[in-house]
Amino acid sequence: MLAKLLQANILKFLLSGGVAAALNLALIFWLIEVRNFNTPFLRNVANAIAIEISLLLSFFLYRIWVWQGGNWKLRDVLLRQIPLYHISAGAAVVCRIFLIFPLLDWLKVNYAVNTLVGVLLSAAINYVISDRLVFKPKTQSPAEGTTEIYYPEGLAPALVRDRKLAPPTSSNISASTDKSITLLSLVIPAYNEEGCIVPTVSAIAQTLESQNIPYEILVVNDNSRDRTEELLQTVNQQIPNVRYINNYYPNGFGFAVRCGLENFRGDAVAVVMADNSDSPDNIVDYYYKLQEGYDCIFGSRFIRGGKVIDYPSHKLIVNRLANLFIQILFGLKLNDTTNAFKIYRREAIEGISPLLSHHFNLTVEMPLKAIVRGYSYTTIPITWRNRATGISKLKLKEMGSRYLFIVLYIWLEKHLSRGDYFRKHERVLNLQSQK
Repeated sequence: MLAKLLQANILKFLLSGGVAAALNLALIFWLIEVRNFNTPFLRNVANAIAIEISLLLSFFLYRIWVWQGGNWKLRDVLLRQIPLYHISAGAAVVCRIFLIFPLLDWLKVNYAVNTLVGVLLSAAINYVISDRLVFKPKTQSPAEGTTEIYYPEGLAPALVRDRKLAPPTSSNISASTDKSITLLSLVIPAYNEEGCIVPTVSAIAQTLESQNIPYEILVVNDNSRDRTEELLQTVNQQIPNVRYINNYYPNGFGFAVRCGLENFRGDAVAVVMADNSDSPDNIVDYYYKLQEGYDCIFGSRFIRGGKVIDYPSHKLIVNRLANLFIQILFGLKLNDTTNAFKIYRREAIEGISPLLSHHFNLTVEMPLKAIVRGYSYTTIPITWRNRATGISKLKLKEMGSRYLFIVLYIWLEKHLSRGDYFRKHERVLNLQSQK
């Protein structure tokens, strides 16, 4: 087990950084306590010397142990790689001090957790910048010969195929094409949505009927205090494929979705927001893409073809940082994990149960569990529009620690469960990595 972990370059990166940090502390102690650098000016000098030496140590550790096979020409190392590495490390520190710490503090995340996340995120930023600008070997031109394809090692689980398996070809990619969807279910949690639930349901029903897609819309009334339930009774009479149930769990987005997932009837289910923010046309895209045999289809608003309309700027910044953290932590290409609007086959929903999240962190728990447990998926572009009526139920300050809890919980499952929850079948194929 330890040998396997030590082969992972992301762990080598963290261990190398830990060694450099330990040297930094030891040098400061030695200079101040032993060499008597004990005036304010000399303490600053000691700090600068210790930082510079530890930076150089980390540079060579990364260069020798993590990013192997690059250019070792003295001119390139001294005039390009080392200066760029200083910029990379400095950018990570500045980002940590002036962006990550204040943001997590604003979200009222515990200071110890704030420190841990800040260290991890700044390390991730340093890793990405170092990989792209400092250490990445230059590919040779065809005239010079070919080189092995190089990937950022920390992202290898999502990008590099298992070398023990034959390279995927059209003959051994086993995505089933006979898993047709005879009934598509849509679960819509609704809490005080009298201003938008009828337009949302009507638009989805009209779009799916125009495409002759067999569907049911299951709205979960999350103990609304307005006219939401009354309106749902009316819609149910007008559109037979629409039904609703009252949430039998305590109030909360996660509870409402879980209630819906326990009661849908279809072969596949999509979680859709009640505020008309998700495009009905993308539901059609999901339906047809799922017919190709994937277990899950994840939409992204931040890839080519995706779009966000009237996204509040502060939420957008938090969203991008949170998704970057998840991407790097799990080694994913998926860059919109936090979005609820995704679709799953029934067997995938059964495979990720039981769900733990009570609130909006369920939107992260579902896709990450599906990925970690070996269900195939791909990503398509989607459009998101900010609600025109009502008030958003997502409160960032309340949700920060809950998101972090569920992310770390699934990360621990991935690395410590020894495959106990991993989907057991002949050949697990993450089709996303082929895209």
